[in-house]
Amino acid sequence: MRRTRTGAAIAGLLAGSLTLAACSTDSLGGGGGDAPAPDELGMVGAMEDYEVGTEFVATEPVTFSMLYRDHPNYPFQEDWPILQQLEENHNVSFDMVNVPLSDWNDRRNLLLAAGDAPDIVPSTYVADAEQFVASGTLLPISDYLEYMPNFTAKVEEWGLTEDLDRTRQADGDFYVLPGLLENPKPTYTIAIRQDLWEGAGLTEDPETWEEFADQLETIADTYPEIEYPYSDRWSMNGPMEATLQAAAGNFGTEAGWGYGDGVTWNGSEYEYTGAQDGYRDLVGYFADLVDRGLLDPESLTQDDDAAKAKLVNGQSAAIGSNDQEILGYRTALEDAGVEGAELRQIVVPAGPAGNRMDSSTGGRFESGITFSASAAESESFVAMLQYIDWLYYSDEGLEFAKWGTEGETYTVADDGTRTLDENIDINGLNPGAPEALNTDYGYHNGVWMLAHGTTQDLLDSMLRPEVIEFRAAMNAKEVADPGPAILMDELDREQASLQQSALEDIVMQNTAAFILGQRPMEEWDAYVAELEGAGMNDYVELVNGAAAE
Repeated sequence: MRRTRTGAAIAGLLAGSLTLAACSTDSLGGGGGDAPAPDELGMVGAMEDYEVGTEFVATEPVTFSMLYRDHPNYPFQEDWPILQQLEENHNVSFDMVNVPLSDWNDRRNLLLAAGDAPDIVPSTYVADAEQFVASGTLLPISDYLEYMPNFTAKVEEWGLTEDLDRTRQADGDFYVLPGLLENPKPTYTIAIRQDLWEGAGLTEDPETWEEFADQLETIADTYPEIEYPYSDRWSMNGPMEATLQAAAGNFGTEAGWGYGDGVTWNGSEYEYTGAQDGYRDLVGYFADLVDRGLLDPESLTQDDDAAKAKLVNGQSAAIGSNDQEILGYRTALEDAGVEGAELRQIVVPAGPAGNRMDSSTGGRFESGITFSASAAESESFVAMLQYIDWLYYSDEGLEFAKWGTEGETYTVADDGTRTLDENIDINGLNPGAPEALNTDYGYHNGVWMLAHGTTQDLLDSMLRPEVIEFRAAMNAKEVADPGPAILMDELDREQASLQQSALEDIVMQNTAAFILGQRPMEEWDAYVAELEGAGMNDYVELVNGAAAE
């Protein structure tokens, strides 16, 4: 697509008359850096009256450069309808740099580090981008929120201002537009053989983790042929990462995939997560399950296929799960001819700290978009911001990215219910349909759909009733306070990273050792002393100093 230019006088006139966001951006703006004045920004294709409720249509054809994450399940196609729709109806086309999913992180990071990345870089988390802030290769997008009314409206209406502030860097700016969620999207829990539970007289979800242990004991007593009532998975980089994260909030700590930077806010300051009383209680709980023969000790070492095989072969009756994995479990049980097998996911039980989700599970940011610093020099920079704001943050754009084009890929009933065309499938909505919404059309694609819809209505619109019910029950829980932003300069961040890497190695090794009984829980104090010897107190002091600033 050819690039077009327009006169500087016209650009200046448009900059002066551009209608900005209806909501205030004062509380969301940048850190006071050297952002270009509005009349210095490229206005080619920008709409004069763009605001919430306006469909973005560039005033003339524009082309945006974008780093595209090419997923093997839906390989990129130049003739996808989503690309045709964007070009024909919105005057937007792309200069794509395609990167296979398998190389995504490395290639993206190399391009960002060298300052050679395209203008738009999706599928990027805040933590992914932090390492490039000091080099100046990223755009401080917080300086330009006045051109993004849908983003700022949702941040303010959904109470996400403090969450966004936590993503700011030491210069006061933030560099990633995150995917937004109206409500948390908890996914991981434990799936149980409901038929076996009912056969043992257990008909209700356990309300606490202690009650879950009692239920496992009952299953073991009722079905002695089962080797272990519970065998878990997802231990590739650490012990039982999914389940420990799901359980952690109820013990007042963080763990597993949610271990993060290794510090947890206690209401007044950060403390080291792996030394918390709550972390000790969490580890001690699962160590007790292993000791009582209720949790398969191989849960911490086996690969996922081994854990799934034990469920199918009747060697276990419970396994870590999410709303997609449970479908695979059901299919495997059916294919194996296990008659009467029924699976359901339990609501994560409460624990000593209450009925809570950890701050990561209860978070409302998803993978987002970062921008090359050179994007601000584009002749169509403001049009690019408007396009991003419309597609990723307006209700209309979000629905388009998730469902496609009304009348072509889906229909909407009078009550608002969306129905996918019978010849198209996604997420099992039309099993056996000859086409897929992502593979054949390009919609429902993580590059253009950051948070699976953002609004609760869109999140629920393609979910099975059991998933909607599970998430509603989970969202009734309290969410742990994530604490204030930790703002470090490049030198402090590098020091903190080295310290935390060494500390985390100690934590993960000992978490596994405690759970497996290779190290008795009576040695907890000695373990904490080892963390102190590895610089734990210095690390926590550095973190709290950065948080105080």
